[in-house]
Amino acid sequence: MTIRVAYSSVNYKDALAATGTGRIIRRYPCVGGIDLSGTVTESSDARFRPGDEVIATSFDIGVAHHGGYAEYARIPAPWVVPLPAGLSLYDAMALGTAGFTAALGVVRMEENGLRPDRGPVIVSGATGGVGSLAVDMLAARGYRVTALTGKESERDYLLGLGASEVMFRSQLATTRIRPLDTALWAGAVDNLGGDVLAWMVSTMRQGGTIASIGLAASHELKTTVMPFILRGACLLGIDSGYIGEPYRNGVWQRLATDLRPQHLQAMTRSIAFDDLPQIFDEYIGGRAHGRVVVTIAGA
Repeated sequence: MTIRVAYSSVNYKDALAATGTGRIIRRYPCVGGIDLSGTVTESSDARFRPGDEVIATSFDIGVAHHGGYAEYARIPAPWVVPLPAGLSLYDAMALGTAGFTAALGVVRMEENGLRPDRGPVIVSGATGGVGSLAVDMLAARGYRVTALTGKESERDYLLGLGASEVMFRSQLATTRIRPLDTALWAGAVDNLGGDVLAWMVSTMRQGGTIASIGLAASHELKTTVMPFILRGACLLGIDSGYIGEPYRNGVWQRLATDLRPQHLQAMTRSIAFDDLPQIFDEYIGGRAHGRVVVTIAGA
């Protein structure tokens, strides 16, 4: 199907692809942009008609299939979701893959038994897109959220999203992680991997649940089985890239309703297409926070 693109967004994956920092492009040439929202102009799938407003994220978009940084995009219909009532095309890209991933993490953790009365939760990489949205969603659902970040200047930003406490990575003794440490967390959303994730695993409460979402710090995980067999901790892998129905459309529906972030506009900024190179540098340099929506020429 063909979509006239209204908006795209910027994710860390987009920056890796565009700068060549990460070898994730699987075909050349390839138009970037792993997210897009817009209006159907042509479709051979009976579920979609010209004029329908839609969202397309994840799968191979922007890495092996031309993506959203263009005025028009040809996207396989199974990758496309109808725009839920209550969301605008702009809102959909303020959320994008980051919002979908954060929401999927919350859904999966709550399916595994996480509830606000079980205890506090922690979110690492909290100033990033996924982290910011996870803090907002969890706080709005009544959780006591600790936001973990390496950026001490962002404390007020995170408290403004609903975090009850802000913890800095410099406070963590990650050089001497114990197999079982003081039990602190009922739940966790991890965007970093590596030593931070290992520390989270060792500090989970009985029956605690971790949503493993990213590897911004490291793809390695050095831990033991002790938190899993002595405390019943669960480590859930969150694959938003290829997950299909009923999760994909269902999670988007919830993003338009009970999981809609309360501070979405405050954490989102808009840029023109020509500003993309500068934004990519912010992401690679670790200076970005929140969400960035790209207004496509002709939108």
